Amino acid sequence: MTINYAAIDKQALAQDIDAIRAQIGPPTVSDFQHLRKMEFWGRLSAIFGYATAWIFPFNPISALLISTANVGRWANVSHPVLHGAYEKVPGVPQRYTRKGFAKGWRRIIDWLDWIYPEAWEVEHNNMHHYHLGERDDPDHMEYNMEWLRRSKLPYWLRYLIVSLFAGIWKAAYYAPNTLKILGNVERRRRGEAEHDTFIRADAWNPFAKDGFTLWSKFYLPYFLFRFVLIPLLFLPLGMVAVFNVFTTSLLAEILTNLHSFLVIIPNHSASDIYRFEEPSDSKGEFYLRQIIGSVNYQTGSNLIDFFHGWLNYQIEHHLFPSLPLSQYQKMQPLVKEICSKHNLPYRQHSVFRRLKMTLDLMVGKSDLLVISRA
Repeated sequence: MTINYAAIDKQALAQDIDAIRAQIGPPTVSDFQHLRKMEFWGRLSAIFGYATAWIFPFNPISALLISTANVGRWANVSHPVLHGAYEKVPGVPQRYTRKGFAKGWRRIIDWLDWIYPEAWEVEHNNMHHYHLGERDDPDHMEYNMEWLRRSKLPYWLRYLIVSLFAGIWKAAYYAPNTLKILGNVERRRRGEAEHDTFIRADAWNPFAKDGFTLWSKFYLPYFLFRFVLIPLLFLPLGMVAVFNVFTTSLLAEILTNLHSFLVIIPNHSASDIYRFEEPSDSKGEFYLRQIIGSVNYQTGSNLIDFFHGWLNYQIEHHLFPSLPLSQYQKMQPLVKEICSKHNLPYRQHSVFRRLKMTLDLMVGKSDLLVISRA
C-alpha cells in the first residue's frame, strides 16, 4: 500500500491520535503491577535456568530459560522503565524510575548487560525515537548495512554474514554504537568533531580513551558477572558443575542475541517501510512517520507479548514511547482503526515473515521506500 504523503491531513491525524491517548488515561497502579508480573516471569525463567544449568554442558533447556530471562529483562523491564513509563504511577519506587533504575550499584541488580544504561538512553530514547527513519537514526539498517548491501559478495555469503552477526550483535553493535552516540553528545558539548562510526581502532583499543570505556564499563562488568561469577557460585558442586554452567551461559548468550535480533531489527527494516530525507516539522507528521516507519507483530495475550518483548506493539510504542506495557494492549485496536480512517497502512505480520523481509533488506535484495518533501 503506497500513500500520498502530502495529501494526508496531518493535523486531523494528530487530533485523532491524541484523543486515543486521552481515552487510555494516565498510568495506574494496575499498570505497575502488570510490569511486576512480567518482571517475575523473567526472574522465574532465570531461576529455573540456572537451577538446572549445572547438570550437563551446553544444556539447551537451561540456556533457553536463561536467554528468555535476559531478553525479558531488557525488553520487558529496562526498556519501558528507562522510557519513564511508570514514573507517574502513584507511589512507584524510585528503582522503577529513570533516576533510580540501573544507576550506580543498582546496575548489577536492575540491568547488567553489554550495554551501558546511560548510553542506551541517549542512543535509543533520544536519537532513534526522534529521528526514526532519518539519516540521524543510529539504528537505520539500510545505512548501517550499506557496506554489505553494495558488496560484490554472493548472496548466500551475505546471508551467512548477517546470521553470524545476529549471534553476537549486542556486543558487536549495540555496545560500541551506543558508546559512540553518548560520546558524541559530550564532544558536541565541548565543540569537538563528532565520530561518525564506531569501527575505529581507538574505539576498541583498551589503551585508548573510548576503548578503555568500552571495556571497563560495557564489556568487563557483564562478562565477569555472567561468565565468571555466576559459574563460580556452583563451585561447591565441583568444577564439572562450574564448567557446565559456563558453557550453558555461552549458549544462552547466543540465544539471547538471536532472540533479541529477531524481535528488534524487523521493526523498521523492510521493503514496505519508509525512510525520510528531512526531519518532521509537526506533531501530525511525527505521528505519521511512526506509523509508516514501523511494523507490528502478532499480539493478543501477555504470553505472546512477553516473548515478543512488547516490541510487537512497535507502532503504538513509537507514537507514545513512555507508556506502560499494558496500555499498549488497550491502545492497539484503537490505533488500527485510526489508520484505517486515514487510509494509512497498519502493518502487522508474523515476526518470522518480517525477519525474512529484513534479511533481504540487509543483504541488498530490497530497499526501503523513500519520502522527501522536495
